[in-house]
Amino acid sequence: MLAAQLWTENADVVAEVLANPFVRGIGDGSLDRNLFAGYIAQDAFFLESFARAYGLALARSSDTATLLTFADLLAGVREELGLHASYAASWGIEMAGVEPAPATLAYTEFLLATAATSDIGVVCAAMTPCMRLYAHVGRSLDAGTAGPYAEWVQTYADPGFEEVAALLERLLDQHADDVDAARVAYGRAMRLELAFFDAALKPGS
Repeated sequence: MLAAQLWTENADVVAEVLANPFVRGIGDGSLDRNLFAGYIAQDAFFLESFARAYGLALARSSDTATLLTFADLLAGVREELGLHASYAASWGIEMAGVEPAPATLAYTEFLLATAATSDIGVVCAAMTPCMRLYAHVGRSLDAGTAGPYAEWVQTYADPGFEEVAALLERLLDQHADDVDAARVAYGRAMRLELAFFDAALKPGS
């Protein structure tokens, strides 16, 4: 299937993400607390745009099953935002009026432009890397994770999150008629994910 093929084609980016110092710092608990707090604020901004992209795709769905699936996916983003709100409350992270970093804006603008102008299959290709990559990171870190970031890892290692990622992949497989455009969107999103983690180590970049 196309989703599995695209994931395999981007294995080099996946390896770079897992080797990223920010991701490794989450896994072993050594990541600076302030860097994680900044990441949470940026990711909350990103997730709101991700939800809007789902909303655009939902509105343009051509069949009931696809519409309802996008509604389920949108509900999943709400749960992620709940995790971020929990961190904000317990760690004193200021979430109001977050100024998006350039890497955050690059990703959100790409997603929203794609969701507003592209076919549903290409939209799914642009959104799938976020879900699949986080599920993979969560599972990869889960076994050895303890300390301050265990809740974050457990959220993305949870089988329920894997199921949500698989939902989006099924939509990608179902709707991606333009394989070349889907491949470009998927690869672009993967690179933007890596850039997002890189930027988390350098606040403001």
